Amino acid sequence: MTQEQEQLMPPPPAYQPGMSIISKDIEKQQLQQQEKENKENNNSNTKKSNKKSGRKESLLPLGERHLAVLRQELMVLLGNTGVLGSGMVVSMPSVTLNQLTDPTQPFFLDKDEASWFASFQNIACPLGGLLVSFFLDRIGRKRTILLTNLMGLIGWILLATSFLHDSHNYIYAQMLVGRAFGGIMIGMFVSPVGVYSAEISLPRIRGRLILGTSIGLASGILLMYLLGFFIRHNFVLISCISCAYQLVAILLVMPMPESPSWLLQKGKNEKARRSLRYFRGLRRKGEDCVPEFEAELTQMKMTADNSRATAASESIGQAIRRPEVYKPLFMMTGFFGFQQACGVVVIIVYAVQIAQHAGVSIDPVLVAVMLGVARIITTFFMTSIFEKWGRRPSGIFSASGMAVCMLLLACGGWFPDTMGTWKWLPVFCIVAHIVFSTMGMLTLPFIMISEVFPQSVRGSASGISVFFGMILAFVMLKIYPNMMAWLGVANLFAFYAFVSFLAAAFIYSFVPETKGRTLVEIEEHWRMGRRGRREARASAAAAMSSLNLKEVELKEIFLKK
Repeated sequence: MTQEQEQLMPPPPAYQPGMSIISKDIEKQQLQQQEKENKENNNSNTKKSNKKSGRKESLLPLGERHLAVLRQELMVLLGNTGVLGSGMVVSMPSVTLNQLTDPTQPFFLDKDEASWFASFQNIACPLGGLLVSFFLDRIGRKRTILLTNLMGLIGWILLATSFLHDSHNYIYAQMLVGRAFGGIMIGMFVSPVGVYSAEISLPRIRGRLILGTSIGLASGILLMYLLGFFIRHNFVLISCISCAYQLVAILLVMPMPESPSWLLQKGKNEKARRSLRYFRGLRRKGEDCVPEFEAELTQMKMTADNSRATAASESIGQAIRRPEVYKPLFMMTGFFGFQQACGVVVIIVYAVQIAQHAGVSIDPVLVAVMLGVARIITTFFMTSIFEKWGRRPSGIFSASGMAVCMLLLACGGWFPDTMGTWKWLPVFCIVAHIVFSTMGMLTLPFIMISEVFPQSVRGSASGISVFFGMILAFVMLKIYPNMMAWLGVANLFAFYAFVSFLAAAFIYSFVPETKGRTLVEIEEHWRMGRRGRREARASAAAAMSSLNLKEVELKEIFLKK
């Protein structure tokens, strides 16, 4: 810059008081403006992301959107609160038999009486299966769940008040009657909540909802183990707590809407419309016309009309002759049979006693708590496992893992100087057995019983399957003490291992894959049979090849021209 230019430039303003304050105000205004711009950018980004998520949400079917899934999960959760009480009935002997068989107590049971107390509920379980087959299709899913909870409440009241008598025989008789009502509850709870879950949901989330029954059962078993761990030698207090819980479960069922499928089958179309609107995330009494909803309702109404016509024209005896009924009936009866024969329920009921016989060095009640925790944690992961692997691979893996665990326990008894000295082996094998069983053998029958039967006989057929399965459960629980005396602990574990390997072969040969299929597609699978499916695939392949030939001929004609 030249000297002349410098002289021409105006002089800098002289310093005046307040100029620093003015500059600070300017800086503050600039910062505020920048913050405002940042907020506007963030808001615009949020709106864009919300629009994107809204766009993704709108692409999903109605039954898989957030509000619809939330409503379905909430109602299934309320229905399964009573199933938790069934789990408490199953595992009660494990935490109370030590007190009830203690000869130092004023009232105690001998060995035979104790085995009846532990297994008597399983005599009543088949009756529960027959009752649910009668009531499920007649009074509806919701009322059947309410009735089942009421049976459980009566059972717990009888157990809690049994010690009001002075006579040993009266106390024992009332305890057995209370256990019988608990067994009816178990037999009735196997299918209604699962059927309800299957009928309100779409195939993609059906497995997750049906699994709620297994989670409820596992939670009840764990809760009873925890009660036994913290409340030692107080049978009456444990029964009173269980009684209070069952009463709460009855109250929680009240808000549940009835299944839309059952309402349509009974001709209650308006109630079915409101129920389905609720489960699809719409306003119950809304008059807006949603094409997707109307299409689903029409399809459900057609299925219900066909089921009603079929049910009116034939008895259950005639229905069983149809392949889509008798095939899944035989399959589920066999599945439940293997479930009971491989020792799954025996380990739950006699968890503390089996831990003692296996040589566990820590508190056996603590081992039972560990089993309950392991089972419920595994159950929570089963949704993703079933959706990724499918039903059949999970079942085969489960049965094979159970067999290995039982075989290792048997080896611990056969080789006491080597494997028998590994103190960690019994705890590891028993906990791993529960984990493997939860991955398939314990949970799959309860899931598939809600999927494999046609709607017209779903309640009756599932009840018959449960009836035969629970008879075998009673037999296995009743003869467990005698089998242990006859075979010895190690050979009994080996027997359970052998049955588990047979169960894996049964699943591979006879259990179909239901993942991703609608209930109508599963019914069609049984109706067509292997030959029908083979012929359908062959005709489809022939049709495709003929189409390909026509395309080739058209291309040749076009090229010639």
